[in-house]
Amino acid sequence: MKPFMDEDFLLQTETAKELYHQFAARMPIFDYHCHLSPREIAEDRRFNNLSEIWLHGDHYKWRAMRTNGIAEHFITGDASDWEKFEKWAETAPHTMRNPLYHWTHLELRKPFGVNSLLSPSSARQIWDSCNDLLTREDFSCRGIIRKANVKVICTTDDPIDSLEYHRSISESGFEVKVIPAWRPDKAMEIGNPTAFNDYVELLEIASEVSIVSFDHFMEALEKRHLFFHKHGCRLSDHGLETIYAAEYTSADIKRIFDSLRNGKSQSSEDVLKFKSAMLYEFAVMDHSRNWTQQYHLGAMRNNNSRMFELIGADKGFDSIGDYPVATALSKFLNRLEYDQKLTRTILYNLNPGDNEVMATMIGNFQDGVTPGKIQWGSGWWFLDQKDGMINQLNTLSNLGLLSRFNGMLTDSRSFLSYSRHEYFRRILCNLIGSDVENGEIPADIEFLGKMVQDISYNNATNYFGFDV
Repeated sequence: MKPFMDEDFLLQTETAKELYHQFAARMPIFDYHCHLSPREIAEDRRFNNLSEIWLHGDHYKWRAMRTNGIAEHFITGDASDWEKFEKWAETAPHTMRNPLYHWTHLELRKPFGVNSLLSPSSARQIWDSCNDLLTREDFSCRGIIRKANVKVICTTDDPIDSLEYHRSISESGFEVKVIPAWRPDKAMEIGNPTAFNDYVELLEIASEVSIVSFDHFMEALEKRHLFFHKHGCRLSDHGLETIYAAEYTSADIKRIFDSLRNGKSQSSEDVLKFKSAMLYEFAVMDHSRNWTQQYHLGAMRNNNSRMFELIGADKGFDSIGDYPVATALSKFLNRLEYDQKLTRTILYNLNPGDNEVMATMIGNFQDGVTPGKIQWGSGWWFLDQKDGMINQLNTLSNLGLLSRFNGMLTDSRSFLSYSRHEYFRRILCNLIGSDVENGEIPADIEFLGKMVQDISYNNATNYFGFDV
C-alpha cells in the first residue's frame, strides 16, 4: 500500500517519476490566466490568518461546505474566521475523491510545510502553525509567489480599470511580471440596459470620450485597448456562454446602440447581433496589436436566484452549461481568418462533451507559421481535476499536437493555488511515463523530458512573447 501523497504522488511508473522529478518539478510557473488581485500584490498584502488567504473568495470550498450541511453563516456569513476554518476542517475529510481533498493537502504542504491531514482533530494545530508562518515577511503575497517559482502572472482586468496597481508593481522592482489582461465582457452585455448605460458612463470617464453614438463607443474602447497595450497587456479574455456569430449590418448595430442609450430593452435577436458584432470588433483590436485572445465558454452562471439576490455573483452557484458551440465557433474563426484578422487564440470549454469539438476545431485555423497558434486550453473550472485533465490531454494528443500545448494555469483568486501546476505536471508525466512503459512511445527521455518542460513552461513563454 502506497502512503498518501508521498513524493511520487500520482506517478505510477519509474519513467513517470524520472520525468517529473528530473524535468517538470524544477520548471518555473507561467500563470497566464488568473483572478488574483493586483492591488494585493502591489501592496504586498499580509494575511491575518489561514481563512483570509484560503477560504475568503474560494467558491470551490464553499460549494463543498454547503453540500456537507454547513450553514451559510459559516461560509459567506459573519462567523469568525476561526469558525469558518473549523467548519472547513469538518468538511475536508468528506471531500475524499473530490479534487479539493488533493488540493487542500498540496496547499498545506506548499508553502506551509504541513503534512498532517486536515480534520476536526488537527484543525487547531494547523490553524496555529499556518497563522504563525503568515506573520513572516516571506509569507506575504509576494513571498508566496516567490516560493512557488512564478515568473509571470496575467490578471483579469476590465477596460475601465486604471491599472494603477500594475504600474505600482512594475515600478516597485518586483521580479515577477504581473501583466493585465483585457476582459471586456461588460461592454457587450446588454441584457440590462440600465446596467449597460451605467457601464458606458464609466467608460466615458476612463477614456475621456463623450459617447453619444456607437462610433464613439468603439473609439472609447479602442482608446482603452491602446492604454492597456502601453501598460504591457498582450492578451484578452472573454467569459461567454458560447461564441456569438449572428449575421448583422452596421446599421443594425448603430440602431441597437441608440436604442440602448435610450434605456430600451432589446429583443433576443438584437442582443445576439450586438454581441456578435462586439466579439468580432474585439478580435480585430487584438489582432491589430498582436495580442492573444482567450475564450472561456460554457458556464451557466447564477443558477440560484434567491442566493444571487442575497449574496451576489461568484459565490459558488454556477454550473456547466450545454450551449451549442461548434457552428458559431467555426463561423467566427472562419470570418477572422478570411479577413486575415485572426490572432493567436486559446479556447476553453467547460462542457466535457465539447472536448472533441475543440480539439478538432483548432486544427482548422493553424497558419503553418506559429507553432500551436490556435490552442485548446487546459481543463477549466469544473474540469481542472484529475479526470478532466487526463481527458483533455488524451483528446488533444489524439487529435492535435500535445507537444505544442501551453499547459496549465490556475484561474484562481487564491495565492495558494499554484499547487495546481504541480498537480497538472504530475498527471502529465504519469500519462507519458505509462505510454513509455507500455511500449506505446519510445523511451527517449531526453526528448520527452524537454517536451514535459515545454508544456510546463517553455511553450507559454514562447507563445506569449513576454521577456522573462
